[in-house]
Amino acid sequence: MKIDRLFQIVYILLEKKNVTAKMLSEHFEVSQRTIYRDIDVLGQCGVPVYTTKGKGGGIALLENFILDKSAMTEQEQNQILMALQSLPKGGKENVKETLKKYSSFFQKSNENWIQVDFSEWGKQREIVFDILKQSIINKNVISFSYYNSSGEMSQRKAEPYQLWFKSKNWYIKAYCRSKQDLRLFKISRMRDVNVTEEVFDTIWQNKEQKINENTFEDITIILEIDSAVAYRVYDEFEIEQIEKKQNGNFCVKMNCIENSWVYDYIISWGEYAVVKEPLSVRKNVEQKIKNMIKKYNI
Repeated sequence: MKIDRLFQIVYILLEKKNVTAKMLSEHFEVSQRTIYRDIDVLGQCGVPVYTTKGKGGGIALLENFILDKSAMTEQEQNQILMALQSLPKGGKENVKETLKKYSSFFQKSNENWIQVDFSEWGKQREIVFDILKQSIINKNVISFSYYNSSGEMSQRKAEPYQLWFKSKNWYIKAYCRSKQDLRLFKISRMRDVNVTEEVFDTIWQNKEQKINENTFEDITIILEIDSAVAYRVYDEFEIEQIEKKQNGNFCVKMNCIENSWVYDYIISWGEYAVVKEPLSVRKNVEQKIKNMIKKYNI
């Protein structure tokens, strides 16, 4: 399990101070590439891990990092739990059970929201994120203006349940008062977000599956990608998604939501990638390329 492996890596580094990727790969029976990916994940999530090259080099933690819960600061404990919450929830990983176990270790409640660095959003959207986070924790009804995919604006009141990251976008799961149903609202389309004084007491158990199933449907897209951009293939896909063909090219499987971002992403590969399946996605990409050509009067 990837999450447990990440924690084990931290404990090993605390005990041994400095280890090599080879030692860790042999210990966990995975490739060194996988170990370096794990180290990147830990670093991105706030765990102070670093690597050094040359004789005596290896992987280590900053000396003042302590995992002992009795000596660990509040911020350090939150960093570890945030690292778990920010991992992709795919495959066979039992994320909720692991979170519950380590939340208990730190004697913390397993909050169902996550905060990460939103500096690229700009100050205004960072403020919106904090407003939404607090409204979830305090169970306050929110009011806001919302623009749908057609650009039409409507006024909404909602009972927020969870912040959700999906397919490169942030959403908030909430019960919409006007639609009287569970809905997903894309945060980038929300304006004039305000927290009202009204407190709601909705029981959300067993409703999360409904909002996921009714809103989006995942599809599998198969791309053939040229070997000339192998660096990007390994940067952007997991090893399990990649199959190397006899001609040196790559066959990649993407499990994703079919939306505008996916098409923009496929087109971003330019001449180096082609959609093999499904046929509907291939035709849509072809049409988008034709539309682009028309704009250039080619």
